[in-house]
Amino acid sequence: AYSWYSRGMRQGFFYNRYAPPASNVESLGTETDSNVDQQLWYHQVGTKQDEDILCYAIPEQPRWMIGAEVTDDGRYALLYLEEGCDPVNRLYYVDLNKCGGVTADFSKRVVKLVDDFRAQYSYVANEGERFVIKTTLQAPRYKLVEIEKLSQAGKPDSWRDLVPEAAGGAVLESAEACQGDALLLMYMQDVKHVLQLHSLRAGKLVKKFDIEIGCISSLNSRRTESEFFFKLSGFVTPGDVYRCDLADADPVPTLYRRTEVANISPEDFVSKQVFVMSKDGTRVPMFITHKKGLKLDGSNNTLLYGYGGFNISLTPNFSAARVVYMQHLNGVYVQANMRGGGEYGEEWHKAGIHEKKQNVFDDFQACAEWLIAEGYTKPSSLTIQGGSNGGLLVGACVNQRPELFGCAIAQVGVMDMLRFHKFTIGHAWCSDFGCSDEEKGFAYLYKYSPLHNIEVPDEPGLQYPSMLLLTGDHDDRVVPLHSLKCIAELQHTLCSSPHSAQRNPILIRVDTKSGHGAGKPTDKLIEEASQLYAFMANVTGAKWHP
Repeated sequence: AYSWYSRGMRQGFFYNRYAPPASNVESLGTETDSNVDQQLWYHQVGTKQDEDILCYAIPEQPRWMIGAEVTDDGRYALLYLEEGCDPVNRLYYVDLNKCGGVTADFSKRVVKLVDDFRAQYSYVANEGERFVIKTTLQAPRYKLVEIEKLSQAGKPDSWRDLVPEAAGGAVLESAEACQGDALLLMYMQDVKHVLQLHSLRAGKLVKKFDIEIGCISSLNSRRTESEFFFKLSGFVTPGDVYRCDLADADPVPTLYRRTEVANISPEDFVSKQVFVMSKDGTRVPMFITHKKGLKLDGSNNTLLYGYGGFNISLTPNFSAARVVYMQHLNGVYVQANMRGGGEYGEEWHKAGIHEKKQNVFDDFQACAEWLIAEGYTKPSSLTIQGGSNGGLLVGACVNQRPELFGCAIAQVGVMDMLRFHKFTIGHAWCSDFGCSDEEKGFAYLYKYSPLHNIEVPDEPGLQYPSMLLLTGDHDDRVVPLHSLKCIAELQHTLCSSPHSAQRNPILIRVDTKSGHGAGKPTDKLIEEASQLYAFMANVTGAKWHP
């Protein structure tokens, strides 16, 4: 993470970094050294990197991570300290005006505003020493609080609620300040976005914007300007950019730019949201998208995608490859919103972590069962897909319910739940998964770890679905050893045993000179997508329709 800072004609930015890995140069990008002792640095544009200033480090807490953000007025540097992927942090600050910018004594000027990990705190806006902060303190779906004077802030429990936690399950996802007294709030209600205008000073609701049902994939404003922009997208719409000027007497978002893709007509498709009852009666949202005129005769080729972890919400999003799948393979694309994500706030997230991780798998399997029961598909025509934590989801569900799926695609999955914390940044995931170094953690992790639960099915003739694992040889987040060990165990146990009925293919695709996924060049993305969908079509019997 980085944050720009300007002082006069001089510009620079804060960034965080680790020490160079101990591995030799030839293995850079494939090393598995644990990422610890993160530091916060400042780089002045136009200078050499070896002249950068070390701003902050916490050697006594090697697994903590440090990020920085400069306030809109350039006066304060805010430091966010985290100990994992759990949405909680400590909040420190430095008054840059008092120290004449970023200097070598930066760390000595740090003020610890919040010094515990009880909740999450993030900056929204400030007017001098008056601050507005977004937090989960006593508000699992987020609220806004006000610090009247930063230098006399007191304890977080004493900060006044500016915009209390919303009723009805809505989650406050984003807060953006515009010019003057304008404050934009974006809520998520049942995985659909709602946009409101509030008073920055009083917190009261001023206006609810009338926008189409969908996903606001980006919301952009500047503290010095009255206009703002947002992008509304969906499963078959790449994105419509809207503009709104709050200086107007009655501000209304108007279409500013529409992205169109040749040979794709959104009106040819239909999307709907349903709610599925999980094993324990929990109501789980799920989106279904397909071409119009679909017959519910149980024969449709269907792709069920999921993630379910790390407080991440799966919202409607555009993928050209998925539209091709729906348009030319007559496929049904389904996106499930299981527990562990952030769709309903921190309580929903915590219902799918540590010893409750099985809830996520139960939710996903319930969605698959619903699709079959409602006539959308049948097991042999149903593919499940997930990446990273979603790859873990796929691996666990295939082990637990091999008869429920015809095809399984696990991309860069976390497959070894007993050793994940020993490699690169894996230790940060203990906030969601727990840790096998602890007796309690070992017990529940071992129960579902994909690598450790591969078995020949007891039922005669039953086999695992066709499987494709994908990894990158330079993935330094979920290191490739997860997928490599898992494919070795799958092939050894299922394909070598004389007692196994396995005839469905069990394959792996190892992409060279690529990592966890972000930043892949277009040609690699096209190659991977074409091979992935070709494999799925081949094993499920999907036919190409021009």
